[in-house]
Amino acid sequence: MADGSGKKYMSDTPASDFDYYALGGAPVHDSQKPEKKDRRIFVLKIVVLVMAIALLVEGILYVFVIPCLAPAKIKISGLSTLRPAQVSQLLSPMANATWIQFDSEKAVSCLSVIPGIETISVDKHFPDRVIIQIKERVPVAKTIVTMQDRSIPVQIDENGVLFTSAGGSLVSDSSVPLVSGLPIDRVQEGMRLPQKYRGLMEQIATIRRLPQKYFAAISEIKVVPKEYGSYELVLYPVHMRVRVLTDRSLNEEALQYMMVALDVVNSIDPAVGEIDLRYGSVSYRRR
Repeated sequence: MADGSGKKYMSDTPASDFDYYALGGAPVHDSQKPEKKDRRIFVLKIVVLVMAIALLVEGILYVFVIPCLAPAKIKISGLSTLRPAQVSQLLSPMANATWIQFDSEKAVSCLSVIPGIETISVDKHFPDRVIIQIKERVPVAKTIVTMQDRSIPVQIDENGVLFTSAGGSLVSDSSVPLVSGLPIDRVQEGMRLPQKYRGLMEQIATIRRLPQKYFAAISEIKVVPKEYGSYELVLYPVHMRVRVLTDRSLNEEALQYMMVALDVVNSIDPAVGEIDLRYGSVSYRRR
């Protein structure tokens, strides 16, 4: 602008602002940025969230739901003499059961028909595994019984339970002594010995756990009933035509005493047919 002297003066208002207002514009503020970019980010977040949820649902279906609806994977452990096919056949009614449908109590009931099984535990592991742990009975002695008009060897465990062997090694296993004279001429598998003979099985089990193989030197242990419900034992050493009479206390000390007595008596008189270790003394009879 110019005054009367012809000089020009600059206005206090900046030219840019003056020109902008002169054109009818309005000042631009940071809070009024375009919203299209914010909308795109929001939509992108929604898409990512939906995809993540879809992947999570799919993972749950494949990892948990689908395996639960398929036949359960059954694993059997602990077998030593029993055949896996024999156990699987007993579980065949449950072969196609899903993990949810698998009945643990029914599985135990199906397998309990095998007398050679002592305990059964069934553990279901989500989503599709079933672990069946079997503990077989350990024979400590064997005897000969009549079953179905046949004389067959039968095993006896520490608790006095009788059961047949799934394998063919029972007769040839010298660590399992033959016990005769038990009042079990006709029996059923799974039955127990009378209470008074279970102590003998416990004694035999204790001796078998020793590092020395004492029963490898004994071919037979015969139970001889006495009056008033008691009994005595007759031991038959291997490769010797002699029998040893002893009381019902069968332990390591008694067997060591028997071995010493056999050596001494045999050196004195090889024609000895019987050695009596009862009543705390040693006596013998010739054949």
